[in-house]
Amino acid sequence: MKKQVILLPKLKQGLVQVYTGDGKGKTTAALGLALRAAGHGLKVVIVQFMKMPRYGEHKALQSLAPQVMVKAFGRPGFIHRGGAQPEDYELARKALTFAREIMLKGEVDVLILDEINNALYFGLLNEEEVLNFLKERPPQVEVVLTGRNAPSSIIAVADLVTELRCIKHPYEKGIAARQGIEF
Repeated sequence: MKKQVILLPKLKQGLVQVYTGDGKGKTTAALGLALRAAGHGLKVVIVQFMKMPRYGEHKALQSLAPQVMVKAFGRPGFIHRGGAQPEDYELARKALTFAREIMLKGEVDVLILDEINNALYFGLLNEEEVLNFLKERPPQVEVVLTGRNAPSSIIAVADLVTELRCIKHPYEKGIAARQGIEF
């Protein structure tokens, strides 16, 4: 039996949200918002910067298609500040271009730019181009930016900013990231 999606009225007013800080849960909070929005018939697109499609959320979100779409732009491995490869810059640009195109086509109600703050921190994008992206945002589109180190310029234009602060982390005890919990 095919799933029936009941489309409710689109958002009358979209806002800009930022989830940042050194605490765990920024992407998880954004995915919770995606789940809630999809449950109310809103179209959600998640654009992941610096990530490959290997995370548990990719498998789970496939069951919500076409209401929720996730697209990852990253390569294997980690990027260290000052150690980005040419491919990392290219992938970040492609991610932002994809997000802009889908936003301006009117094909999205909630647009999540996962780890874009880290892409800024690592210099893969510059603040001016992300600020210009936010200025182009149609008023009915909700945009969520996640990742550590959100620049003050992004915080200044946001309507909602949540900082997750790490008080204690299992990594301090030598516990590595666990499949199904951290990725």
